Amino acid sequence: MKKRPVCCCTSATSIHLTILVLLFTLSACSDYDEQVDTTTVAVALTFPEGTEGSKDNIRVELKSIGREAIFVDSTDARGIATFHVTPGIYEASASTTHQLGTNSLLILNATSGQIVLGEQAQTVSLTLQASRISPLVIKELYNGGVLKDDGKNFQADKCFILYNNSSTTLSLDNLCVAMAAPYNSQANNTWYGPDGKLLYEAQGYIPALDGIWFFPSTLTIAPYSQVVVNVHGAIDNTLTYPQSVNYANADYYCMFDPEAGYTNTSYYPTPADVIPTAHYLKAVKMGIANAWALSVTSPAMFLFRTQEVTPREFATNVSNMVYTPGAAQTDINKAARVPVDWILDGIEVFSAAHTTSNLKRLSPTVDAGSVSLTNQHGHSLYRNVDKTATEALPENEGRLVYGYDADPSGIDAEASLKQGAHIVYQDTNNSSNDFHQRQQCSLKD
Repeated sequence: MKKRPVCCCTSATSIHLTILVLLFTLSACSDYDEQVDTTTVAVALTFPEGTEGSKDNIRVELKSIGREAIFVDSTDARGIATFHVTPGIYEASASTTHQLGTNSLLILNATSGQIVLGEQAQTVSLTLQASRISPLVIKELYNGGVLKDDGKNFQADKCFILYNNSSTTLSLDNLCVAMAAPYNSQANNTWYGPDGKLLYEAQGYIPALDGIWFFPSTLTIAPYSQVVVNVHGAIDNTLTYPQSVNYANADYYCMFDPEAGYTNTSYYPTPADVIPTAHYLKAVKMGIANAWALSVTSPAMFLFRTQEVTPREFATNVSNMVYTPGAAQTDINKAARVPVDWILDGIEVFSAAHTTSNLKRLSPTVDAGSVSLTNQHGHSLYRNVDKTATEALPENEGRLVYGYDADPSGIDAEASLKQGAHIVYQDTNNSSNDFHQRQQCSLKD
């Protein structure tokens, strides 16, 4: 019988290949370990005088600039949070509260500016700044527009909604609306100094770009009630663009003041007849634009009240003007210095399409964080619900609607309002904590 040849190399070759694969894998793992070597950064919080208290268990965020990565840690008893991350450029932020007496609460916020981390461990000092919260808040901002049937975008239908976040009636005079420079978060921002901080932070003001708008008379808002303010297109836009918003409502306010120089009819068609002329906001135009160009990608918008001077007097006083650093001192680069002490609320919006180039414009006292927007899809930015405070209101029993995943509270604010609930919204002067992107403007619900 003829014997079959035996191949002795089969087993040996298999073992040899296994060893090679194992060596390659170990080598690859070694290379990978080298690529992900980390450095240590300790973020030490410093508290303003008179706000010293417990320093532990304060949330600190370390955001990687240029990458969509956020690292979170809590401080120890010394007020220090420690991170182990790869070298790169980061920004640290922290927020907490401090009780001041029985009925007064201070918000403590801080933002570091850019931190360059190398291989050596380092400590970064983060000085918290105190600010009081206002019962008047920005509940919602809709500014990104919608897509038309032809695939192009329609963005002349912006609005924002103010809300009385308290149980008492508010009566506010000299109430103004402004936007911080530059228009877009991803734009080249020359307002930063060599230390990576905003030049005006230490000087206590925010530069209001192009112009300001103000309510023509005292604005009165009932408890847990809202006021809708149209920015552009105070008409029923759904007649032409079904995905847009209908602003033909007698209760709404609108920005409409051609006499101020904002005359672009694409943005300012004659408001719907049902909107009273007493609801037209007035403006002082400082720049050269024929429309107040609230960014469709990433505005930094804020509310303020002038003190001991009317809004018009403030915005026409040349001593209150400042110009874009490094630019010619002409109207196109002009902004008004709004004192931080006058500011009631603000929202810092970052462009979701420009994650590597967004930069803050509002200082930590006004807003220590940011919320991202994907524009052109009808989305809005909506304030989160304060779950504890809202559930504590006895009148809300049986009226709160749950199951809304976009809000960390899980409470569907708009559905709950329709059930007669009173909503208390979260307000930490930090847009990262206070806002989320909503699928559509609540006026469309």
